[in-house]
Amino acid sequence: MTSLALKQHLNSPIAVRLMPYLALFAGMVTLACGTSYAKTLFPLIGAEGTSAYRVGLSAVLLIAVFRPWRFRLTRQDLMGVLLYGVALGAMNLSFYMSLRTIPLGLAIAIEFMGPLSLALLHSRKPIHFVCIGFAVLGLGLLLPLKQGVGALDPVGMGLAAFAGLCWALYIVFGKRLSHIHPGQSVALGMSVAAMVIVPFGVAHAGAALLNPTILLAGAAVALFSSALPYTFEMFAMRSIPKRTFGVVLSAEPAVGAVAGLIFLHEHLTGQQWLAIAAIVAASVGAIVTTRQPPPVTETTPAT
Repeated sequence: MTSLALKQHLNSPIAVRLMPYLALFAGMVTLACGTSYAKTLFPLIGAEGTSAYRVGLSAVLLIAVFRPWRFRLTRQDLMGVLLYGVALGAMNLSFYMSLRTIPLGLAIAIEFMGPLSLALLHSRKPIHFVCIGFAVLGLGLLLPLKQGVGALDPVGMGLAAFAGLCWALYIVFGKRLSHIHPGQSVALGMSVAAMVIVPFGVAHAGAALLNPTILLAGAAVALFSSALPYTFEMFAMRSIPKRTFGVVLSAEPAVGAVAGLIFLHEHLTGQQWLAIAAIVAASVGAIVTTRQPPPVTETTPAT
C-alpha cells in the first residue's frame, strides 16, 4: 500500500470514527499490563513508592516529549489542569494503596463504579441504559459475592471506592481540557499529580527509590501504566461523548482479567468469562449507538 493510499484509508469516515475507540482500547491494554507489573514492586518500595515512580517519571517523560510550554493557556485552562492533575494524582495513589490488601480484579471492579455512575448520570436514550445494564451484569458476575465480601479489608475497599470517585472527576475535568492539545494537557496534569504523590513515595520508600535496578523497573511502570494510557485516553476524550466514554471503559475489568491470565497466570472460571462477554457487549453497544461529535480545534503553539 502506498503512502497516499494509506493516508486516504486513515482519513476515511470509518477510520476517523473508530480511531478514538482504538486509542481508548490501547490505553486500557497498556494500563492493565503496567499495573500487573507494578504490583511486583510493592515488596520493595511499597504502594506509595510505586505510585511515585508511576506518576513522577511519567511527568518527566511527557514534559520532555510534548514540551507543554509551547502552548498558550488561559487562566481558566490553568485551573482546569490543576483540577485534572489533583484528581489524577489522588486516583493513582488511592488505587495502588487499595491493592495492598484487596485483589486486583476486585479493586478494578470497585473503582469502576465511579465512571460507570458517571455514564448512568449522563444517559439519555433507552439503548444506553441497556448497555449500562450489561456492564453492571458483567461487574456483578466478577464480584466474588459467594466468597464473602464482608471479610475483605474495609480500608482497602474504601480506598478503591475513593479511586473510583477520582476516576469520575478525572473524566469530567479531562473533558473540559479537550480543546487543547492532548499531549499538553496530559503532561501538565501528570506534573500536578506528581506533586501530590511523590512526597508520599519519598516519605515511605526513601533512598530505595534511587536504586538503579528498581528505578529502571519504575520507568517501565511509568511508561506502560501512566504515560501511554493517559495520552491515549486524552486523545479519545476529544471525540467520544462523556456518557459513552464511561460505558466503553466497562471493558477495563475484562482487559485486566486477560492481563492477569497472561502475566500472572490467573485462570478464569466460566462465570468470569460470561462476565467478560457481558462487558464487551456493553462496550460494542456504546460504540454503535454513538453519534460522532464535531471536530475540536487545537490551541496554537506559542512562538
